[in-house]
Amino acid sequence: MAVLLCTGYAWNSVSNLNSNITQLAGLGLGGADDGAVDILLVGTDSRTDAKGNPLSPSELKMLRSGEEVATNTDTILLIRIPNDGSSATAISIPRDSYVDVPGIGMSKINAAYGTTKEGVRGRAVEAGESEAAAEKEGTQAGRKALIDTVANLTGVKVDHYAEVGLLGFVLLTNAVGGVDVCLNDAVREPFSGARFSAGKQTLNGPKALSFVRQRHGLPRGDLDRITRQQVFMASLTQKMLSAHLLTDPGKLDELQRAVSRSVVIDNNWDILKFAEQLKDLTGGRVKFATIPVVTEQGWSDDGQQSVVQVDPKQVHSFTDNLLNSKKNEDAPDRADYTVDVVNAGTIDGLASNVSNILTTKGFQAGKTGTGASNDKDSVVYAHSDDAGAQQLAKDLGGAQVRVDSSMPDKRMKAVLTNTYGGPGSIGDTGAQTDNVPASERVGNNRPPITAGSDGPTCVN
Repeated sequence: MAVLLCTGYAWNSVSNLNSNITQLAGLGLGGADDGAVDILLVGTDSRTDAKGNPLSPSELKMLRSGEEVATNTDTILLIRIPNDGSSATAISIPRDSYVDVPGIGMSKINAAYGTTKEGVRGRAVEAGESEAAAEKEGTQAGRKALIDTVANLTGVKVDHYAEVGLLGFVLLTNAVGGVDVCLNDAVREPFSGARFSAGKQTLNGPKALSFVRQRHGLPRGDLDRITRQQVFMASLTQKMLSAHLLTDPGKLDELQRAVSRSVVIDNNWDILKFAEQLKDLTGGRVKFATIPVVTEQGWSDDGQQSVVQVDPKQVHSFTDNLLNSKKNEDAPDRADYTVDVVNAGTIDGLASNVSNILTTKGFQAGKTGTGASNDKDSVVYAHSDDAGAQQLAKDLGGAQVRVDSSMPDKRMKAVLTNTYGGPGSIGDTGAQTDNVPASERVGNNRPPITAGSDGPTCVN
């Protein structure tokens, strides 16, 4: 999706994206005046390309995929973009969420597409239709079932639909020159083919696919995989929004070929017009979150499957709040500002503790470290004494703001001394729910990862 939105700015110099991309009709999209554009982005394990052509044996080998015919949706994202220009949020829906699927009943949400497709396809063949016609009819029904299921779960009417298969993920990753990720620990897991060292690294398409698909061997299983998907997309979006790639005609041509072969969208979506509407989007205004979950260790009604239990009422409230998160129209958007935190005192871990809290409140995470200060009390250094600096000082429980014109615009530095008594301090005895490392932010209204941080977030 980052590729579609960002390359739209420069696409006219290369080709007409709307005429090259595969488009679908009859999905029953849009029609709700709910204050946002809502996009359902689906990543499938399909063994065909966007045109329906089977992948070659070499491509299947590269993807580490067999020849199964089922179509499961390994990634389900509802991207909510408020019409007022506030932050866009890509909301992950766990693939094992136990939900009501039209025509099927209670099921894991990742089966809505494939199970419906196969049922409709099989009945069409039995009725005498050709295999090709039955396949097309089944695929259409599967997509529609997933769209309706997501709408029922979230309370959101889907306006646009986009689908990317396994090959598409690889092609798009390679087209941008790889994507940076960061791991807390080294990984070696045979099922997904994930073999990575600890720390920051740049992944090509096949390696990136292993990175986002691994769930075995992770502390939180599928929820850790969701976090991986989010940090990957944040890093990809950050790379695209940097604009350096968009000035390279060769890269744009490669992106065009990748999108043409691998992406499917609805036929009422003018990508170029949509990209123009989002031309002022910054990394800090692209966020990633996950729907609230009741428990990760639930069971299906028949007791045969482990599932993720969700409460549609909680999910409805969560998505509604994304349109109303900015209560005060005069307040700055914290996502526009990056904050470095310096521990100028003797309390171990103060900088990282406070940085976690500030990013949870919505600021972009900058650098943390130790240093000296000639001041007794804490100070916020900023390019100008603007609303963002005042908001940061307030969020720190009260701090003096000092103008430092050498600081980049929209970047601030909080220098904390031993007198600091704000959130995250040693004297802060209140609820510590805000102090959540980025790698653990998933579900239950925890703040999302964003595309505006310095480098990739390190995760499990």
